[in-house]
Order: sequence, then structure tokens, then C-alpha cells
Amino acid sequence: MGNSIKPNLEHAEKTGVCQLANKGLNEFPPELQKLVKNLRTLDLSSNKISTLPANVGQFEHLKNITMNENRLASLPEDFFRLKRLEAISLTHNRLTAIPNSVSKLGALKTLSLAANKITSFPLGLCDLKHLDSIDLSQNSLTSVPDGVGRLQAVELNLNQNQISSLSESIAQCPRLKVLRVQENCLQLASISPKILTDSKLSLLAVDGNLFEMKQFHDYEGYEKYMERYTAARKKMY
Repeated sequence: MGNSIKPNLEHAEKTGVCQLANKGLNEFPPELQKLVKNLRTLDLSSNKISTLPANVGQFEHLKNITMNENRLASLPEDFFRLKRLEAISLTHNRLTAIPNSVSKLGALKTLSLAANKITSFPLGLCDLKHLDSIDLSQNSLTSVPDGVGRLQAVELNLNQNQISSLSESIAQCPRLKVLRVQENCLQLASISPKILTDSKLSLLAVDGNLFEMKQFHDYEGYEKYMERYTAARKKMY
């Protein structure tokens, strides 16, 4: 491992950016220790890493971490000491849960956790004031619980889960404009009309659930939702 990543480490010492994707790594490289004081961006995608070091929180300047396509099953508590993190991408891993400690990542703006095995919606995300975009698609979620109304995100992707229950508190999300729940297990009756009438949603993607789109078009509140949808489209062009 040492020689093959040495040039990457030397480059990272100068730039604060370390690219170690697709290096055949079986563990978080201990050599990264020398970058603790200046590492800002780390990409360890497409390796075979199953754990992060228990003291990963010492990378206190880290703003972006990408570890897609690894074997992570959990995150150590110390991970949530990375207070400057703005972007996390851990898609295609083996994560089953995101602890409430995620609420400590106050600078976080984008979170990509697609294609894991997460079974419950991480309500700790609702405490993150700067979080704009969340991708939890292709997981094992079965519901979006009460309490989600405090979520500050602008876009929430929940496509390809097993969601059959959607809390009407989604309508209270102060900034949520885009909600994707395609290819889930939703009955039309499990989508509260309040989500259509009272929310700020200008894109609600629901196809691939247990109802026909024509039924959705005739549903209570659909016309009110379409007013926002059309207004948002006009702004784009």
C-alpha cells in the first residue's frame, strides 16, 4: 500500500486534497495521519474499507469526505466530531443506521447515503440548519416519521425504498421544494392532502407506487400543488 499511495499523499500535503479512489485499500490508510492538520477533501471511493478509525474526528479541517463503494457497516462516534464537514458521500456501502449524533455536524450541506441498508429515517438530520440536499434512495426505509417537519433540506430523495407511511408533517418542512418517493410502497391514501396543499413542494415525484398517476392527478390538493409546480417551472425559464 505504502508506495502506491505515496505520490497522492505528497500531493495532499501541498493541496489539502487527497484522492485515493480505486487503490485496492482494505483499511483506512494510517499514512493519512500526517495530514491531520491540513486535509480538507478526502476521496476513498471504490476500495474495500470496512471501518473508519476510532479517532477519525482528529481530521478537524475536513470539509468533504467521499467513500462510495466501500464496505462500511457503521460510523464511529468520533466521526461526528468533524464539525467542518460540508459534504458527505457514502453511497453503496452497508450502513444500517445513522445515529442521532449526526445532529452535531452543523456545517453539513449535502448528504448522500444512497444504496445502503438504512432501515429508519435519521431524525437527527432535522437539527442541521444548513443541510440542503439529502439522498437516501435505494435503502430499506419503511416510513417517514412524525418529527420530519423540522427538516431544513431543500431536496429529499427517498426513491426505491419500501416506504408505506409518509407523515403529513412533511408539509411543515420550511424549505423543502423537492421530494422524491418514486418506486416505494405508498397507497394514495397514505399521502395526506396537506402535503399537496400546505407544503412548499414544487416537485413531488410519486410514480412507481401502489396507485395510478391518473388517480394522483384527481386527488384532493393536486391543483394547488400544480400551481406551485408551474410557478417553479416558469422561474427556471
